Amino acid sequence: MNKPLRRIAIFCGLLVLALLIRDNWLQYVKADELRTDTANRRVNIERYATPRGDIIVDGNPITGSVKAKTGDYEYKRTYKDGAMWAPVTGYASQAFGANQLEKIDDGILTGNDDRLFFRNTLDMITGKKKQGGNVVTTLNAAAQKAAFEGLGNKKGAVAAIDPSTGAILALASTPSYDPSTFAGNSTTTDAKAWNKLQKKNNPDDPMLNRALRETYPPGSTFKVVTAAAALENGLVPDADTNTTSPDPWTMPGTTTVLPNEGNLPCKNATLRTALRVSCNSVFGKVGSDLGNAKMLEEAKKFGFTSEQFTPVRSSASVFSDNMNKSQTALSSIGQYNTAATPLQMAMVASAVANDGTLMKPYMVDKLQAPSLDVISQTEPQKLSQPLSEKNAQILQSMMETVVKSGTGRNAQINESGVTVGGKTGTAQHGVDNSEKPYAWFISYAKLSDNSSPVAVAVVVEDGSANRDDISGGGLAAPIARDVMKAVIDSKK
Repeated sequence: MNKPLRRIAIFCGLLVLALLIRDNWLQYVKADELRTDTANRRVNIERYATPRGDIIVDGNPITGSVKAKTGDYEYKRTYKDGAMWAPVTGYASQAFGANQLEKIDDGILTGNDDRLFFRNTLDMITGKKKQGGNVVTTLNAAAQKAAFEGLGNKKGAVAAIDPSTGAILALASTPSYDPSTFAGNSTTTDAKAWNKLQKKNNPDDPMLNRALRETYPPGSTFKVVTAAAALENGLVPDADTNTTSPDPWTMPGTTTVLPNEGNLPCKNATLRTALRVSCNSVFGKVGSDLGNAKMLEEAKKFGFTSEQFTPVRSSASVFSDNMNKSQTALSSIGQYNTAATPLQMAMVASAVANDGTLMKPYMVDKLQAPSLDVISQTEPQKLSQPLSEKNAQILQSMMETVVKSGTGRNAQINESGVTVGGKTGTAQHGVDNSEKPYAWFISYAKLSDNSSPVAVAVVVEDGSANRDDISGGGLAAPIARDVMKAVIDSKK
């Protein structure tokens, strides 16, 4: 071969090599980046070419798919009672992506999960269209309905848990939104509905999942944690021994008295009496006497300071470190920097009801292939042990007194063999308590066999109520009662 031809051959060989390198670079190195590129419409066209799998509650789908009337996306998502279930499902939108279960389990729902590879390969060989799998939740439809309807037009949230397993039974947040309204890709209807829901355009922030993502001062419901800390650390031996608690009590290092709400029997009160009538002075002094470190340790055992993954992420609840004695006193009655999600306070009630064992909260029972074969099953998992069995049962007796003859009477369930324990809370809100307070109630129900099928936390922000009418016992306890009753009735 003469010299010019050899040069041409080498040059052509280099061009072929460059093409091979470029092709492999695109197919293997850049594949994921190109696949997820928002400008790659082929991916979304393929994603919406078949119906998504469903999210299931009590054996019934709460989602669906319908053929789109316009555009090149063939199917779009639909929701049954979308506003009620939005805190569970999240949304799946052709225009705005997905969140919560719709995003976390997107691979199963679209059929693209690697665990469906074998089935998808068989379907490709047989010419069958790819199908999505299902996400089977732990939710209880009756409890969710009771929670959502109980909140009504009030701003607030409800979380309910099965104490023995950690399974989430209800997760409601109001005001809410219907994910169906922006499930498509229309620049008019879907985009307009989306924009109306954004916080900058709607100060009520209906897309905020208040049950998981909003932290509120828990007020007197946190006194359950403080009582647990007193028992666990041996500061108080039982529910019925008098504490050394002067009334009025001046917080250490200050001239400020920690007041009680009204003329209450709080002087040297027992823990049972102090919880029944909600004595700030008793629990503030307990927290101050125990100190920041011991209170923080107990709060962490209940889940404070840690995010929870249900698998949807729940914000970390707050109990601060490096506080002085008076700050610790305020924090120990659920004020100062203390803040909690409704899920967190349901976890507190759950641990007490479950004889001191806190189970990890979860809302997905199992993932199913399109054939309904189980791909994965969630096994209940112990998260921590905030109390001994003995101290948990002491605290149960105290919380049951609150409902029998204290501030939580509105949570009573008048059915044979059902016992309810609870704690009310009315948390200060705003600078110098200038805003209307938050109404809280946490509770659990026990059956005649001593099992506890449900623990609940309710928080209500009722801007329309008169300030003097806002209380955990008045606004939140009836909602908790109805949720607990719905769970009990569904097991009959």
